[in-house]
Amino acid sequence: MDFANLASQLNAGTILPEGILIITLMGVLIIDLVSGRISSRWIGYFAIAGLTASIAALVFQWDSTHPIGFVGAFNADDISIIFRGIVALSSVFTILMSIRYIEQSGTALAEFIAILLTATLGGMFVSGANELVMIFISLETLSISSYLLTGYTKRDPRSNEAALKYLLIGASSTAVFLYGVSLLYGLSGGKTQLSAIAEGIAAGNLNQSLGLVIALVFAIAGIGFKISAAPFHQWTPDVYEGAPTPVIAFLSVGSKAAGFALAIRLLTTVFPLVAEEWKFVFTALAVLSMMLGNVVALAQTSMKRMLAYSSIAQAGFVMIGLIAGTEAGYASMVFYMLVYLFMNLCGFICVILFSLRTGTDQIAEYSGLYQKDPLLTLGLSISLLSLGGIPPLAGFFGKIYLFWAGWQAGLYWLVLLGLVTSVVSIYYYIRVVKMMVVKEPQEMSDVVKNYPEISWNLPGFRPLQVGLVLTLIVTSLAGILSNPIFTLANNSVTHTPMLQAATAVKAEVSAAITTQAPQL
Repeated sequence: MDFANLASQLNAGTILPEGILIITLMGVLIIDLVSGRISSRWIGYFAIAGLTASIAALVFQWDSTHPIGFVGAFNADDISIIFRGIVALSSVFTILMSIRYIEQSGTALAEFIAILLTATLGGMFVSGANELVMIFISLETLSISSYLLTGYTKRDPRSNEAALKYLLIGASSTAVFLYGVSLLYGLSGGKTQLSAIAEGIAAGNLNQSLGLVIALVFAIAGIGFKISAAPFHQWTPDVYEGAPTPVIAFLSVGSKAAGFALAIRLLTTVFPLVAEEWKFVFTALAVLSMMLGNVVALAQTSMKRMLAYSSIAQAGFVMIGLIAGTEAGYASMVFYMLVYLFMNLCGFICVILFSLRTGTDQIAEYSGLYQKDPLLTLGLSISLLSLGGIPPLAGFFGKIYLFWAGWQAGLYWLVLLGLVTSVVSIYYYIRVVKMMVVKEPQEMSDVVKNYPEISWNLPGFRPLQVGLVLTLIVTSLAGILSNPIFTLANNSVTHTPMLQAATAVKAEVSAAITTQAPQL
């Protein structure tokens, strides 16, 4: 094989965004090695510049005529571009909110950013991985980096405890997922590429095989851990409470987006013959996640634990689009993850600001905050109301799109459950807003009474201000001006052959059932 043929088969341009990120990661390590602590003031901006360049490269890849790279191991189709962009954007805002937080914790910023970029790299590769070995290596890159980030503040016992719990449960889920993947390898006759596995299973007429069902259940268990779906959510509340807040902000968006990208690619490509079975399993996960997440969140006293259960519930809402299995269903998932990125990170930036200024994250301590910090109150109120689905904010249109897609697909009772649990969620979101805004001066908490003077000129606070303002603007306007995001989400699905093939198969099955119904 000559070099030209090898280059055409590799098509290395498909991972240009990841290549830029690798160069940025190496640059962070080299600069830190050469400059040491002197670089801590601007190393974050260097990383953000690299991530921005990576996102720009993703934009130029849109509607690529040759999206397959590395002999089929990586697929840079439009749906992967969207999810890779979400992972990269979540990393940008995580760095903005990390600079002051990590410096105040007394740990090295450059090392934190290097690990975060590694996790971002893993998440981006997971979003486009089209082959079992690449999926596993990418998933482990994301997971191991996440364990390190969770326990990064070594002097904090809660961070150490959270990292240990995350590691133990994560290792177990990885083992389960790997066993499911190994079954797929065996059932397909030694294939590792996803489309080849599907062909091997179809050729062997294994759609009723017990091995295929076990592989499906184990694969869903691994995915459920990544997206924090009940009952695979046990790590979420403890990790959210104990880990550094910027880390859980990244996990709540970046890791979740990578998990959903993997779910879409793996389920639609490898398991089309057992689509009804995996949709049934995900229906159970969605019901448990929406009910448990929203109900348990009502009793939380810690803002971080409340957001943890909120994250579980949000995963349940997004799964409605996956279960629908239609163009509108997948597009609604993309749309909701795009707006969830901004509204959730806006909330976490506000939690970080409050904890930096007061040293606590207890919900009761937010009482009367409006009178001392109007901008933080506005940002947290808008993000929580958007997460609750209050119009005309972005979260409202995201949920409407998900519920509409589910209703069109015949998921009536699941959509009704989503509506009921959304109403429940509004209570615990508005409780925080009411506490911040409505409280009388004499009911102000002691922490807010001693609230420090607001100054954005302190080291590391300006990036937090930029992140807060940007996420607040997008969360506020994305609902009113949602048409470009709707168009982007729809195009990402209609321009992806994998999803077009999956929806075509569903349409054929539905048509066959409709044709046979009168005869029955």
